[in-house]
Amino acid sequence: MRLAACHTQGLLEAGCDEAGRGCLAGPVVAAAVILPPKLRLPGLNDSKQLTEARRERLRPLIERDAIAWCVAEASVAEIDRLNILHASMLAMHRAIDGLKQRPELLLIDGNRFTPYFGIVHACVIGGDGRYRSIAAASVLAKTHRDERMRGLHAEHPDFGWAVNKGYPTADHRRAIAAHGPTPHHRTSFTLLPQGT
Repeated sequence: MRLAACHTQGLLEAGCDEAGRGCLAGPVVAAAVILPPKLRLPGLNDSKQLTEARRERLRPLIERDAIAWCVAEASVAEIDRLNILHASMLAMHRAIDGLKQRPELLLIDGNRFTPYFGIVHACVIGGDGRYRSIAAASVLAKTHRDERMRGLHAEHPDFGWAVNKGYPTADHRRAIAAHGPTPHHRTSFTLLPQGT
């Protein structure tokens, strides 16, 4: 499906998305991206539909050609204190805060968002597969978070974060059972199935 350039003609729109909500470890990372309306980025799509290599090729193009972009995160401590939904919204607000140009409309991937003061928003279910700016935000959020998890892997190589990126794979759960959680694990999440 071809991605739409905009939601509302004539408005400066920022697409917003996050990565890492379902992980057992590491921060949740959000991105906000404003793209020029006529910009073409071949292969741009929802980051989940792209290979890691394709995402990594797109990242510098988005960062170079966007009118404005910002990536921000909410920490594991914030996730455990606020819950993952509110921490995701916090990360999105931080990404919007960091844009060098103020958008007139926020396009949010998903069905929930905490309103950002002074800017109207539209929630779009599956928006990362419908709008270029949200797809670009999904690519930046995912690639920046993956990079962060590769860095944390160097500190804790037993957990395989360079590969699983903190998601609840069988290998990741076995490592938690064998070594116990790290300071980067989300203690508010069920790290191991009941009875293990």
